[in-house]
Amino acid sequence: MEKKLIYRLSPGHQLEFYTSPNLFSPNHIDHGTLAMLQHTTIDGSEKALDLGCGYGFVGIFLAKKYGLKQITMCDIDPQAVKMSQKNLHHNRISTARVVLSDGLDNIAEDQFSIILSNPPYHTDFSVAKKFIEQSFKSLAVKGRLVLVVKRLLWYKNKMTSVFSGVKIKEDGGYYILTAEKRSLNWPEKQQKKVKPKHKRKMARSKASKRKDKSRFI
Repeated sequence: MEKKLIYRLSPGHQLEFYTSPNLFSPNHIDHGTLAMLQHTTIDGSEKALDLGCGYGFVGIFLAKKYGLKQITMCDIDPQAVKMSQKNLHHNRISTARVVLSDGLDNIAEDQFSIILSNPPYHTDFSVAKKFIEQSFKSLAVKGRLVLVVKRLLWYKNKMTSVFSGVKIKEDGGYYILTAEKRSLNWPEKQQKKVKPKHKRKMARSKASKRKDKSRFI
């Protein structure tokens, strides 16, 4: 059975969302999602992706609060896509589109300036891993990936390994992680510097091995 939630955007201005019991946070706007939006700076010219959109709160919030004109929303659940489309129409938004997609598999666009996501809490990290790696590829240089999570360590390490760094804010038991794409390619692992004496030792070892091989030729 559908339910309608009301979110007061500003005095005299509210957003309304139809939800379903099978979708994430059907009885209230998720506190973690609200924390993520509160701690994220948004520019009106952003090209945004709401990754794992559920019933569409983030994308609709961005359109109404900041006037974004380029918004893509996606979810793997057909019911979520249908509900997001309904909520876009109900809130009179024509600047966003919804795509049925497993992660970013069906997202043809790239060069997003910001990707926001509240990844599933009760799964292994395979979904989050896919979200993070695909997001890096689909962001423009200097674009940002913003996640809100409850388990910090794995996300911190993964985002750091892919983006070379992450900023973290804590709010009421939620962690908001923001990582910026600084180059087109994933950062290469830094090679350990080899001291000169170790280089000479390695060279002597290689020379010795070549001599041993020559004895059997």
